[in-house]
Amino acid sequence: MPEWGGTVFVKGMTGTERDAFEASIVETRGKSTSVNMRNIRAKLSAYSICDADGKLLFTEKDVKVLGEKSAAALQRVFNVASELSGISEKDIEELADDLDKNPSGGSASD
Repeated sequence: MPEWGGTVFVKGMTGTERDAFEASIVETRGKSTSVNMRNIRAKLSAYSICDADGKLLFTEKDVKVLGEKSAAALQRVFNVASELSGISEKDIEELADDLDKNPSGGSASD
């Protein structure tokens, strides 16, 4: 990561981490629920940047600071983390569609 002056490791998220990531991009205002794309690259990076042993280096508290880093560098991490975690643009769209169909945020089987 030349923009950051070093190398980073990126890992795929566990199921629990992916659920937390998805929950972090869902925004509820009153009875309205939507996908909040603000800082999505930094959020995914926080759940994916790790040390050589796979231990995460950042938490949700670090998202704002990560978001202030180079957009090009964040995009590279985002691309790798998305691929390793099985997240596609279609997945984000489907999350938004599910929220539109079920604005309470619960599953249809609840």
